[in-house]
Amino acid sequence: MGKKNLALIIEADQGFLKNTDPTENFQAQNDILFSAITNTYIPLLNMLTRFEEENISFKMGLVLAPAVCTLLHDPQVLEQYEAHLDALIELGKREVKRCASTENEQQAKEQLDFIEQTKKDFTEKYSRKLLSKIRHFTHSGYIELIATAATYAYLPHISDMSEALNAQVETGLYSHKHFFGEAGDGFYLPYHGWDKGFEWILRPYGINYTIVDSRALLFSNDCPETGIFAPVRTRNSLVLFASDNETPKDICGDDGYMKNDVYKNQSHDIGFDLSRDNLVPFISKDGARVQTGFKYWANSEEDEFIPYIKEDALEQVKKDAEDFYNKKAEKLEQASKLMGEKDATLVCCIPANLLGQKWSEGLLWLEEVIRIAAEKNEINFALCRDLIGEQFTLPKVNPYPCSSNGLGYGENLLDSTNCSYIRYMRKATERIIDLTERFPAENSLKERLLNMAAKQVLLSQSGEWQLMIHDEILPDSVKELFKMQILSFTKVFDSLASNTVSTEWLTSVEKKSSIFPWLNYRIFATKK
Repeated sequence: MGKKNLALIIEADQGFLKNTDPTENFQAQNDILFSAITNTYIPLLNMLTRFEEENISFKMGLVLAPAVCTLLHDPQVLEQYEAHLDALIELGKREVKRCASTENEQQAKEQLDFIEQTKKDFTEKYSRKLLSKIRHFTHSGYIELIATAATYAYLPHISDMSEALNAQVETGLYSHKHFFGEAGDGFYLPYHGWDKGFEWILRPYGINYTIVDSRALLFSNDCPETGIFAPVRTRNSLVLFASDNETPKDICGDDGYMKNDVYKNQSHDIGFDLSRDNLVPFISKDGARVQTGFKYWANSEEDEFIPYIKEDALEQVKKDAEDFYNKKAEKLEQASKLMGEKDATLVCCIPANLLGQKWSEGLLWLEEVIRIAAEKNEINFALCRDLIGEQFTLPKVNPYPCSSNGLGYGENLLDSTNCSYIRYMRKATERIIDLTERFPAENSLKERLLNMAAKQVLLSQSGEWQLMIHDEILPDSVKELFKMQILSFTKVFDSLASNTVSTEWLTSVEKKSSIFPWLNYRIFATKK
């Protein structure tokens, strides 16, 4: 019987949202990033540090989208994050006094201690350089960093424009190399969106493997005998791993672990529940409310407020971790019996926002899963790059077009709530491709204009905009940001026709769109 491999992959992405204008309040726009740093990125690094100190054998894949890397590398954003922590600490001290002699006093103290420790970790332990610590764990062999598309675009939306696909892939790979020194072996398809012919886009860039939804293999006309439990390859030997479609359901499905009644309710936060007077000095100047992390209630019916009991949650974490491990171990055991001497591999992809943000106990659960697996030593943690040694002998398949979003075809990325944005994005994409043909060798001011225009098109292609509008997450801010990206591109398009431009305006837009400072507009040129 062959080996039983478990490949865990954590995928972290977000839209390029930031506000560094000193005259405006920055909390609302940066809330997604700040929550991710506090509840996921720093605790994840702390978890990996503990594993390293305890010499626990463990490996996992990590996807950090270019927008995440750019924001984590931005000195202004990191300075704002530290100010955000300071405001939270001040709020926490006031909250401990407010909750004195109540059932929430202990929780308020524990959350204040957590925020103070987070600031200490951020400023002292990691010296504000989270990406450097991540690189450390890649060199230690704990993490394999996997590149992804430039702005986490849902690639099937532009699958008929090879120039746009090349721009997303090439910019994503270059950005990954910019931050981590190498492009790596794999490429993570945003939302696991696969369409016909994608292998001819990915493989020429030296990409050896990607990960697709399980339907891509199971619904294909030449479904492999090994199903989703072994890698396969396309016609040009791009290796495909199929993700386990049950993993997200285990965590956040209708009966998922995070829905258990004993876990912390992430909806009831004092940032939304208390009066503005009780939130001073944390609340923003414009009155916008954001989450604070001070949450005192357990999951329950909407009208019920049942106190959160940490001990009960920690006990349930152990049970859910044991259940998850047993499910995957049993799945691998059954597959291994059918596969004989071949290795059985299960790839489990977990969105980072489930680990600490949407599910407060998510990282505690993940750590417990890893400790259980290390203790039992029945299955091996593996990196995808280490499982493609027989790349050119794997069975060939023609994957079925699908996605991990919606019901399997990315419906929530193109429906009545967001479909109007796609046509503007596609028209801008068509025009930037045309501009690269009309202006093949510009320099100086025109080149700056074209570079900025190309950046706006890439940003407008972000799948996060459609998803956030569909899920009603900061919809007004997203709509305004998308509008600015399209109008900025259109102004460049018109300026090139009239041969006039405001350098002051150009500088202003460049400052707001600080991602990909090295970008060249020829990224959209037709490959010859």
